[in-house]
Amino acid sequence: MSGTDNPFPIDLKKFKKLSLDPTNAKLTPEQKSGLLANIQLLRDAIVLFTATGAARGVSGHTGIPSCLYLGISPHHEMSTGGAYDTVPEVCILLGLFEHSDKFYPTIFDEAGHRVATQYILSALDGAIPPEHLLHYREANSKLPGHPELGLTPGVKFSSGRLGHMWPLVNGVALANRDKAIFCLGSDGSQQEGNDAEAARLAVAQRLNVKLLIDDNDVTIAGHPSEYLKGYEVAKTLKGHGLEVFEVPGEDIDALWGAVCAIVAYQGPAAIVCKRVMAPGVADIQGSTHGHDVVPVKAAVNYLKARGFPDNFGSNIYDNIKPTPNPILYVGSTKEVGANRVVFGDAVNGVLDKLTKEEAAKKVMVIDSDLEGSTGLKVIHQKHPEVFVPSGIMERGNFSAAAGFGFDKDKFGVFSTFSAFLEMVISEITMARLNNTNVLCHFSHSGVDEMADNTCHFGINSMFADNGLSDVQSWLYFPADALQMVAVIERVFFERGLRFVFSTRSKVPYILKEDGQTKFFGGDYKFVPGKDDTIVDGKAGYVVSFGEMLYRSWDAVLRCREQGLDVGLINKSTLNLVDEETIRKIGSSPFVLVVESLNQKTGLGSKFGTWLLERQLTPKYGYMGTNKEGCGGLWEQIPHQGLDPQSIIVKIKSLSQ
Repeated sequence: MSGTDNPFPIDLKKFKKLSLDPTNAKLTPEQKSGLLANIQLLRDAIVLFTATGAARGVSGHTGIPSCLYLGISPHHEMSTGGAYDTVPEVCILLGLFEHSDKFYPTIFDEAGHRVATQYILSALDGAIPPEHLLHYREANSKLPGHPELGLTPGVKFSSGRLGHMWPLVNGVALANRDKAIFCLGSDGSQQEGNDAEAARLAVAQRLNVKLLIDDNDVTIAGHPSEYLKGYEVAKTLKGHGLEVFEVPGEDIDALWGAVCAIVAYQGPAAIVCKRVMAPGVADIQGSTHGHDVVPVKAAVNYLKARGFPDNFGSNIYDNIKPTPNPILYVGSTKEVGANRVVFGDAVNGVLDKLTKEEAAKKVMVIDSDLEGSTGLKVIHQKHPEVFVPSGIMERGNFSAAAGFGFDKDKFGVFSTFSAFLEMVISEITMARLNNTNVLCHFSHSGVDEMADNTCHFGINSMFADNGLSDVQSWLYFPADALQMVAVIERVFFERGLRFVFSTRSKVPYILKEDGQTKFFGGDYKFVPGKDDTIVDGKAGYVVSFGEMLYRSWDAVLRCREQGLDVGLINKSTLNLVDEETIRKIGSSPFVLVVESLNQKTGLGSKFGTWLLERQLTPKYGYMGTNKEGCGGLWEQIPHQGLDPQSIIVKIKSLSQ
C-alpha cells in the first residue's frame, strides 16, 4: 500500500481483548503470550504512524519520545516516556478494565506528548478509523501533538503541559472513591512542583490513585541523574508516603506483579518502570533522538527488522510531502532568522565583552531542560561559567534567577516557552516585590508553527505585566533577528524585570519601503518604549509586532498599491505607550491592532483604552488568536484569521 488514503497497513483487529485478574499475580502462558502480542502490535503501529509526522515535517513529541514538554522541530523539547515505551503498561491496564468495573476506565497521562497513546486507543475503540492515524499532526486532521478533549473523537481528557494531570486525577479519585484511578507518569513530569503537591494530597486523603511512571533518565538536556543530582523518582515518591515498586519496564512478569501489588494496596501507589528510551528501535534506542517523532529512516529500519516487507514503510512515507506555505510575502526578505536562537547569540555578544571571572560574578543563566529550544544552548557552550543546567521546574528556576539578581549589580537570565509564563506569574510578582534583576526570554510565543496546539499556545504574555502602576515592567517582542540583537544589547544590564518574546517559527527580515534595505540594520538603535514607524499613512494605521509584523507589512503594502494610504507601526515594546506615536496614529481615521496573542488579553484589548484616555477616537479594531488551534505548522495563522488577506479585509472595512 502507498500513501495515506489507503487502509492502515497494520491490522489492529489482531489486538486481542484480555481479561486480567489482579488477584492472580502470575500470568498464565496464554495471558503472557497475548499481552506480548498486543504490545508488539501497538508498538509497530505507533512507529508506523508517528513517523508520518516526520515525513510531513511537523515533528515534535510523538510516539517514541521519552522526554518531556512541548514543541516541534528536531531540536525541541523533552519528554519522559513516550507512547511506544509505555505500551506494556497500557495493555495491562486495558486488561484490568476488561476484567472489572472497579477501575476508572480512562488511562490518564501526565505527559501530553505521549498523545499517540490516546490516538491508537481511539482507533481501537472505533472512534476514529485506523487509516486516519496516518494523518498524524497534519493540519485540520484533529490529531495535534497533545490530546484535546472535544477535538479528537475518542480522546477522553486534555493533558496540557507537564505536571497538570496528577492533581486533576486526585480530583477524579475524590469523586470516585469506589474505583482505582490510573495515571501514566514520567520522570520528567515528576520534576514539576505540581506533582509534589499532588502527592501530599493523595497520601493525606489515601486516594486510590495508581501511578505507572516511565523512568528512562533521559530528557532533551541529557540525563537528570547527571544534571539534577539527588533527584530520584522512587525515593521522592516514597518520601511523600506513597507505596512504591521499582521494576524493569520491559519485564512483563515483573510489571504485572507490581500492578497486582498496587491494586491490592489501599491508597496511593506507584510503579517506577526502569527502561531505556525507545527499546527495540535500534536507531534511537536510549538516545535523546527518541524525544521527537520517529525519523523516517529509523521507522523504515525498525519495520524491516520486524520482518515487514522492505518497502512497507517507505511506500507510505515517500508519498507524504510537507505542505508548503502558499503565501508569498512582500516587504520582507526570503532570508529568515530564528529569533529564539538569536537570543542566545545576542547574550553571548554581551558576555563576550566581559572576562570569564566578571561574567560568572555578574550573570547567571538557568535552564529548565529547554536549552536547545530557547537559545540557551549556545550560551552553555560558549559561556559555561554563567550556565546552570536544571530540571523541568519553571517556578523554582525563575525564582533562582530572581534570587541571583537580588543584588542590584547581578543579573539572572531565565528562559522557557511562552505558554509556561502562566506557570510563573506568582513568582514574577515576588521578584518584582523584591526589586530583582531578571531578563526573561519566552520563546514559542503566539501560535505560528505550533503543532502541539492549544495547550502550547503562548498567547497570554501580557500577564507578565501584573505590577501596579507605581512600578514598571518591560515587555519586548522583536520583529526580526536584527531587532532581537538590538533589544538584548540595549536592555541586558537594565535593572528590574525585562521580558523578551520570540516565536517558534523563523521570521524574515523587515525591509524598508524601498524593498531592499533592512529596516533594523545599519545604524538602527533600539529605544525601550519607542515605537517604530515602518511607514506613515493618511488613511489609517496598522499596529503590529513580532511574527505578525511582516504579515501586516505585506497587507499594508498591497493596500497602498491599490491606492489606500495605510501606515504601519511596529510596537516592539508591548506595554508602554509611546505618546508621540499614539497621538499621531490616534489622529488618523482608523487604528487596527494585529497580533497573535490572545484577543481577550493581548495588546489589542488595551490599545483602545489608551486611545480613549487621550481623547483619541479613530475607528478601532483588533485581530488576535481567538479559538482552538488546527495543528499543522504555518496553517495555525490563517486558521485564526490572521493571514494577510484577512488583514486586508479588516483594513478596508475600517477605512470605509
